Amino acid sequence: MVCTPTLRVALATGLIAGTLGAQDAQRPMTFLDVQLMRNAQGLDISRDGKWALYALSVPNWKEAKRYTDIFVVSTEQGLPSTRQLTFTKDRNESGPRWSEDGKWFVFSSNRDAPNSGSTMQLYRMRPDGGEALKITDAKDGVGAYAFSSDGKWLVFAAGKQDEQQLWAIDATNVDGAVPVQLTRHTTPVGTWQLSRDGARIFFLAPDSIDHDNKERIEKKFDARVRNQDIPLNHLWVLDVASRQEKRLTSSPDYSVESLTLSDDGKWVGFRALPNDRYVRTINEAGNSSELYLLNIDSGAIERLTNNRDISESPLSFSPDGRTIAFAASDDFAYFRADRVYTRPIAAAGGTWTKLGASYDGDVTIGWWSDDSRTIYFGDGVKATNQLLALDVEKNTVSQVTNFQASLNAQRDRDSGKIVITYSDPTTPTVQFLVSQVSDVANRSAWRQLTNPNPQATQFALGHEEEISWKSRDGKTVGGILIKPVGYTPGKRYPLIVAIHGGPQSADVLGFNGGYGAQIYAGDGYAVLMPNYRGSTNYGEKHKWDIVGNYFQKGFEDIMAGVDKLIADGLVDGDRMGALGWSAGGHWSNWILTHTDRFKAISSGAGTVNWISMYAQSDMQFVRANYLGGKLPYDDFEAYWKQSPIRYIKNARTPTMIHVVDGDPRVPRPQSEELHMALKKLGVPTEFFVYPGNTHGIPDARNQLLKSVAEKSWMDKWILGKGGFQWKDVLKTLDEKATANVTSSPGS
Repeated sequence: MVCTPTLRVALATGLIAGTLGAQDAQRPMTFLDVQLMRNAQGLDISRDGKWALYALSVPNWKEAKRYTDIFVVSTEQGLPSTRQLTFTKDRNESGPRWSEDGKWFVFSSNRDAPNSGSTMQLYRMRPDGGEALKITDAKDGVGAYAFSSDGKWLVFAAGKQDEQQLWAIDATNVDGAVPVQLTRHTTPVGTWQLSRDGARIFFLAPDSIDHDNKERIEKKFDARVRNQDIPLNHLWVLDVASRQEKRLTSSPDYSVESLTLSDDGKWVGFRALPNDRYVRTINEAGNSSELYLLNIDSGAIERLTNNRDISESPLSFSPDGRTIAFAASDDFAYFRADRVYTRPIAAAGGTWTKLGASYDGDVTIGWWSDDSRTIYFGDGVKATNQLLALDVEKNTVSQVTNFQASLNAQRDRDSGKIVITYSDPTTPTVQFLVSQVSDVANRSAWRQLTNPNPQATQFALGHEEEISWKSRDGKTVGGILIKPVGYTPGKRYPLIVAIHGGPQSADVLGFNGGYGAQIYAGDGYAVLMPNYRGSTNYGEKHKWDIVGNYFQKGFEDIMAGVDKLIADGLVDGDRMGALGWSAGGHWSNWILTHTDRFKAISSGAGTVNWISMYAQSDMQFVRANYLGGKLPYDDFEAYWKQSPIRYIKNARTPTMIHVVDGDPRVPRPQSEELHMALKKLGVPTEFFVYPGNTHGIPDARNQLLKSVAEKSWMDKWILGKGGFQWKDVLKTLDEKATANVTSSPGS
C-alpha cells in the first residue's frame, strides 16, 4: 500500500478505515475502526443444543446509530453455517428466543413502529426463513418476555413503564392466538420470573403509586428531590391457570429488590433493602441489602443474613434441592475477597460453611454441576480471565482453564451446553460452544458460533504480552505491554502509559484494551497498561494495599514499570505520556502533581479533591474506606493529603481534561477545579466537556472525538506533531471511511 502524506496523517490520528483487499498488506488500526466494531449479543441455544440464534449489532456511523438483525448458526457445523434471517433497514430486531420444539423462534422489533419510533413488538419466525409474523400489537410496546419451560406459554410484559402488566400467548397455537392479560395488578409489575413448571409467575410490584408525584412531573413541577421516598416493593405470585394473585411478603421494614427460584418450586430467595430512604435510593444501596428465604407452601420467611455494609450475591439453589449458597466478603468484612457460604436448605437458623478461603482471589457462583458437588465461576488470574471450580465437599478451588486470553464460560440452562465468550490480543470478542464443562479447557473441542468482526484480520497489530517488574518496595507487579507495529529490537520508542479505571479492575490480554492502545501502537508508540496496587487479579493484598494511602504504592508501581521499559532499552524516557479514565484519571492527576517526567497527560473523569468529591459523588462508603475509614468531617487532613490538588503547584506537564457533563461518579466540578488551577498556574491545558449523565461518554461520536483529540494532544507534546483540528473527526463522515466493514460474520 502506497501512503500519501494525507493518508499518513489520517492513519496517525487513528481515523480512516480504508478498504484493503486480500492482496493488500495489513494496515494500522484506527479509532474509527473501534467505533465500527460489531457486536454479537443475546445468544440463545435451542433446547436440543443443535442451533443458536443471536442478534448482530452493526453501526451506522453516518447516522450515529446502531441497528440489529437476527442470525442463526448450527452448533455442530459452526461458522460456515451462519445465515442472516432478518434484513430490516434502519430498524432493530433483538432478543431471539427459541420455542420449546425448536421449530420457530420469537424476537422483538420496532420494524412496524410508526414514525421510526422505538416501540417494540413481538414477532414469530421459522429458522429456515420466510416472513416474520407479528404476534403482538401492544399500544405502548412490549418489554421483557420468556417461554414457560413446558413450552405452552409465551409470557410478556406490556404497557408504559409505570403501568406494565403481564400477558401471555398460547405458544402451541401461536399463529391464531390472541394475547390474554394475566395480571391486573393495582400497581405496575416489575421484575418477574416463571417457575420451572410454568404454572406460576413470581413478580415484584410497588405497594402504591404516588399519583400526585406523577402528575406534578407531567405538569412541569419537575424538581428532582434528592433521596426522594418511594413506595416499597413486595413479592407476589400469580397462578397462571386461574390468574389469581397472592401476596407473599408484606413487611413494612424492607423493600424486595430481586428474587431467585429453586428448581423444585418450593423456595424463593430474595434480596431486600431496609425501609430507609437514605439507604434505598443511593448507588451503594446494595451494601445494606439482606437475603431472605421464603417457603412457598407455608409462607414462612427466614432472614438469612445480617451483614451491615456488606453486599451479598443473589441466593443460589443446588440442583438437588438440598443446599443454598451465596457469595460475600470473607468473614463478612468490608474490603475482603469474596467467598461462598453454604447451608442445608432445611437447617433453618443453622451455621453457614465458608468455602474457598484458601484461594487468593474472589470465589463466586456461576453455575452448579448437575450432581451439586461443584460450583463453577470465573475470576481474573493476573492478566487473564479464567474458569475455576470450587469443590463443595473438599472445599478446594482449582483452575479449569489456562489461556492467555480473556475467557468467560456460562452454562446454558435449557440445553446444558457451555457458551464460551473469548477474546485475545488478535481476536475481538467471539463465542464458542462446548458440550460439557470438561471440554472448556480443550481448545480443539470448541465450536465457533460467532465472528462479528472478520475485518480484524486486516489490522496490523502490535505484539501484546504480559510482563512483570519489581516495584520500589520489592513487590512484583504485572501488566500488559504492547510493542509498536513493526517493532525493531534495540530501538527506543515513545511510550503511552494507559491506566485502567476501577481501581478494582485489571487490564487483561484481550483485543485493543488501554483506551485504544493498538491505535497508538500502529503509530509507533509502545503502550504500558500497568495493573498497579489497587487492581484485581493479583490477590487480596494487592487489591487492598492502597487503603489509607490511596496513591503512593500504585504510583510507585507505575513508575517502576516505566523504568523497567527504559532500562530494557525499549522506551525513550524523554518521550512519554500518561492517560486514564475514572481511577485512571485519578492516578493521572497524581502523576501530574508528583513528577515532571511525562511530556503530556490526559485526565478523564479524574478526582483532584477528595474532600469536595465525597459529597459530589454517588459513592461515599467505598471512598471513605479507601481513604482511611473516617468521614471527611472527622479527618479532613486524611482526605486532603491524598488529594492531587494539594500538590498542584508541582504541576508542569501539559494536561488535557475530559469529563461528561452530568457524571454522577466523578462529577464535573472535579475537572473544573483542575482546569482552573492549571490555567492560573500557566500549565498548558485543554478541557472537553461531553454531553450526558453517565460516568463514561455515552455516544459513539463523542467517544471518537475524545480518542482523536487525546491522541493529538499526545502527538503534539510528545512528538511535536501538529495538533487537533475539528476536521480530524468531521472527515470520518465520508462514506469511503466506513467502506471496509462489509464482511460476513460467518467468515
